[in-house]
Amino acid sequence: MRAAAQLPPPGLPGLDARWSRLVETPDEDGTPRTWHVLDNGGTLTSEPVGTLLCVHGNPTWSYLWRSLLAAAAERDARGEPSWRVVAVDQLDMGWSERTGTVRRLQRRIDDLGALTDALGLTGPVVSVGHDWGGVISLGWALAHREQLCGVVLTNTAVAQPEGAPVPPALALARSVLPLSTVHTPAFVATTLALASPPLAADVRRAYLEPYASRGRRAAVGGFVDDIPLAPDHPSTPALSAVAEGARTLTDVPALILWGPRDPVFRERYLHDLRDRLPHADVHRFEGAGHLLAEDADVAGTVFEWLDALTDPAAPPPPAPAAARVPLWSALQERAGDPSPAVVELGASGRTVSWSLLARRIDELAAGLADLGVRRGDRVALLVPPGADLTAALYACLRLGAPVVVADAGLGLRGLTRAVRGAAPAYVIGIPRALAAARALGWPGTRIAAGPVDAATVRLLGARTTLAGLARRGSGSALPEPPPSEADAAVLFTSGSTGPAKGAVYTVAQLEAVRDALSSAYLVTGGTRLVAAFAPFALFGPALGAVSAVPDMDVTAPGTLTAAALADAVAAVDATTVFASPAALVSVVATADRLTPAQVAALGGVETLLSAGAPVPAALLRRVLALMPRAQAHTPYGMTEALPVTDVTLAEVEEAGPGAGVCVGRPLAQVEVAVSPLDPAGGATGTLTAEPYVLGEIAVRGAHVKDRYDALWRTERASRRDAGWHRTGDVGHLDGEGRLWVEGRLAHLVLTADRPLPPVGVEQRVESLPAVARAALVGVGPAGTQQPVVVVEPLPPVRRGGLAPLALADEVRAVAGVEVAAVLAVRELPTDIRHNSKIDRSRVAAWASRVLAGERVGAP
Repeated sequence: MRAAAQLPPPGLPGLDARWSRLVETPDEDGTPRTWHVLDNGGTLTSEPVGTLLCVHGNPTWSYLWRSLLAAAAERDARGEPSWRVVAVDQLDMGWSERTGTVRRLQRRIDDLGALTDALGLTGPVVSVGHDWGGVISLGWALAHREQLCGVVLTNTAVAQPEGAPVPPALALARSVLPLSTVHTPAFVATTLALASPPLAADVRRAYLEPYASRGRRAAVGGFVDDIPLAPDHPSTPALSAVAEGARTLTDVPALILWGPRDPVFRERYLHDLRDRLPHADVHRFEGAGHLLAEDADVAGTVFEWLDALTDPAAPPPPAPAAARVPLWSALQERAGDPSPAVVELGASGRTVSWSLLARRIDELAAGLADLGVRRGDRVALLVPPGADLTAALYACLRLGAPVVVADAGLGLRGLTRAVRGAAPAYVIGIPRALAAARALGWPGTRIAAGPVDAATVRLLGARTTLAGLARRGSGSALPEPPPSEADAAVLFTSGSTGPAKGAVYTVAQLEAVRDALSSAYLVTGGTRLVAAFAPFALFGPALGAVSAVPDMDVTAPGTLTAAALADAVAAVDATTVFASPAALVSVVATADRLTPAQVAALGGVETLLSAGAPVPAALLRRVLALMPRAQAHTPYGMTEALPVTDVTLAEVEEAGPGAGVCVGRPLAQVEVAVSPLDPAGGATGTLTAEPYVLGEIAVRGAHVKDRYDALWRTERASRRDAGWHRTGDVGHLDGEGRLWVEGRLAHLVLTADRPLPPVGVEQRVESLPAVARAALVGVGPAGTQQPVVVVEPLPPVRRGGLAPLALADEVRAVAGVEVAAVLAVRELPTDIRHNSKIDRSRVAAWASRVLAGERVGAP
């Protein structure tokens, strides 16, 4: 079927009629062809910096890029650097001419070149492509290098990764090609249904408009048919040329934006693109899918990236030169020491000496190298703390293979998201973890840890075991150790304010973490440590400390009993204990079951460390009653920077009550400042160390993470002050230089008067004898939110709802702010890893539904 090009009907949502134009180009045989394009060039008030050339995929049209045109118009109106945006309807698609011809990949690349010639584009041009439009835009980019100044790709692929199956959705469409793509609108409708959240009805209709009849959908089927899934396909040579040509674009800035929920372009296609464009900036929008421009702020990210290209952030000042002490130095120094290095309590009951640990690390490193692990290959470690994890971790670090550490405390969904996003080439895990890896399609060659027989290894699809690696590497030479600037680890946050983020550390930064812990807490070769907190368990050997792992599930801190802690202390005559607040709550709750010998063992502890969430002074006092010789420290930090400050219980009591939690003074070589809040709750002020200024807390030090993994926009926001990391916490410094944490930036209650941080109010409410815990949340639109307090009363209530009147009056009397409502729940939800941080976002959503009159269960 042939049909002339036409302009879209008026009134399509988000589409300015002034952007639409028809452009004529010659076909390869000289036949004129007419395109419909969206082009804001005629509406700009200033000379554009360059042009964004946007190419849609199948079965959308240029409407996909309307947010880029709208954002460009807004920037132009504000007097910011403007960009011309040209979004094309490919021939036979959208509102462009229906040519009645078969147009394969190379022809479509040539078509686009003919169009840009007709438009007179001379550069600089940033190519922007989605789906099959990503391949075509890259083909154009490779043919127009002299005009190219950047490449942007969203959910696309240029090759089928070796061994990867064809996506089921694509296989189904190919199997019933004419029926699914041409004779019915099924393919179009299915694609639009992938939007998350669902498209508004009028937007969905706008996408469907150009494909209303069978004849107008012919190219939808043609595009699907043109995907080369076999070597002899007519478009295989053109696709291969684009795929290999992409590797030559190393001098061209690139941005890859991705929706991980895409059922067609799975994570393996993102990994393939990153392999071909290793210099590309990458941002994964968790929760977004195939129609990324509909699901996420693609326009804002693209223009922020373009601004960064023309005005990059200043690099951080160089760190002072220092003699490097490798992470594994303490292990090497004690390689001949037969005394215990790691003691496992619980089922295994293993004690591993320093000499055995050092030998096993060398064997595993050599075995991994022999297996094919190379410097830079990521290795996910899904092994509980203990000797196996310690040996595997340091073997990877010694080899230069960055470890991916995402513990089961994230939950199965969070762990799956983390592992897939980090894209490990290898996964070392206990059988349960490898079974999940196989069932859920996690990437990476699998290696089994722990006692496992040959049948189980085969069932899990594992290549080998840790024991097999050790035998493989026994007596083999080790490669050169990695340089200090090489990536060493991807450590995941708790996910308490959204999906867990991967924080990338270099070798030098992990060494700086070790040094900060050592100097702050005098952890040396003479220290005997009970590590009931996974992050600290990993640093024990690097510090030369003997480590005991108590009989508990470290991913569930509440499983640590007082008896288990005492037994671990006794096993190594421990001087130091590190446990999370939730673990300490459980210890106190089970203290009445201690034997006299266990009480005596706890009496020898000299230092108690607890981090991961605010630690109430009352809890510390109860724990210290069990450890009368110990000094209690509650370091403040986060996955991205640990530790930052330190404070003892005595110093907390000396500081007295205040607005928030006193977390003490910055450690040596650490700087802390705040970015003052504006009335809307944004941390827009210049960093300052002035006392009593409420703002977002920022930190600077040698042990702060290098970057967030595949989260370009998040990383840029966190590093917008050169050399500093924005923590997302809010608080202030007092007149003594102590830091007080008052909550999370995302949890501010945005009232009409001022942004209200939650922690101070919560502390005052929790001082009531009838309240176990409290959460302050905002209900209503930002800027007019009403403060609502949700409490866990004592005794507990059976079901959530309005608090009893007497309790509500008590809460209002001590809150210190005007409270709109007081609600009561049986239990406040907390983060899945530490079981300590209240999920205020979840509580706020629940409170909103309750106050709207809905019948709801627990938050």
